[in-house]
Amino acid sequence: MKRPYAVALAATLLAACALLTGCSETGNPVDFNAGAKNDGAARAKPVDDDTLMPTGPRSDFRITRTLDDGTHIARATLHGPKSGVTGSVWVWAPKEYRDPKYAKSGFPVLIALPGGLGSPKEAGGVTNYWVGGDIELQENLTRWTAEGKSLPFLVVMPMLNPDTRYHDASDIPGQQKMGTWLTEDVVQLAKANFRTFKSRDGWAFMGSSSGGFAGLKSVLKHPEKFKAAIASGPDMAPDSPLWAGHRAERDANTPAKLAQQLLQKGGPDVYLAFQAGTRESTAVKAPIQQFRRTYGKGPIHTALQMIPDGRHNAWDYQKGMAAGSIKFISDRMKAPVPSAS
Repeated sequence: MKRPYAVALAATLLAACALLTGCSETGNPVDFNAGAKNDGAARAKPVDDDTLMPTGPRSDFRITRTLDDGTHIARATLHGPKSGVTGSVWVWAPKEYRDPKYAKSGFPVLIALPGGLGSPKEAGGVTNYWVGGDIELQENLTRWTAEGKSLPFLVVMPMLNPDTRYHDASDIPGQQKMGTWLTEDVVQLAKANFRTFKSRDGWAFMGSSSGGFAGLKSVLKHPEKFKAAIASGPDMAPDSPLWAGHRAERDANTPAKLAQQLLQKGGPDVYLAFQAGTRESTAVKAPIQQFRRTYGKGPIHTALQMIPDGRHNAWDYQKGMAAGSIKFISDRMKAPVPSAS
């Protein structure tokens, strides 16, 4: 029989290992206090009419990384009911999500999208590099929240391409419906598992390069659902070879044409935080500046964060987020609402 102190010591060491490195937790299931419709969180009365309690069904999330503060990044496989696409989605909830004073409130969602095919570290690139400990997006968001620069976002990180071709986050005829996957199925997964907001005040995108294009295009195409985006070094037009022979559909996913339609409608207002590094090429910077000059008026509110000595990569783009872009969208979005009990 083990001595009581030995059992306690083992438990302490196990907890310390999990807290510091996540070594004992990787691959374990995790429920982000969401669950299905019949759990305690779902029965709780929300703090306001805009809060949406988790709808269920609960997804099978497995821990991929644990931060020093005990928060988890976890992955689930999503079989998109509307798009028919199957792929990975990673999520992270900030420490504020577990704070009892916010237990009845929704949280704003930041859908973070990678550039390229996702990451060169995984064969086929069907992943999302914002989940990694080398980039440390979640650690930075934790710090920016403490500094008053950022809201405590729920971060949802879906795969952006289902194979080794660019799909421009769109429903290209004859291809997998990646536009529907991103703007409907991924959104529904977040609503099923987390306390979110019903209104678009709680929904935004962040992405770099092709991911920046995807977020920008999605906000302009669905301004009734999404309010803001941080577009870092984005492509400013759909450029997948898969569009060949589908001119009309390509135009329907072109940011400039979508922006013109939004101006003609007169709203709703959207907030677009562009970013570029000073060491990026004119081919990256000039289209952003042209877009702002032409469409940055009326309901389309834009900002441009130039990153000194910045290059086309996730690390430099986060410097721009710290300098102003994350605050630009946070100031226009809804924060979690504390309750008295």
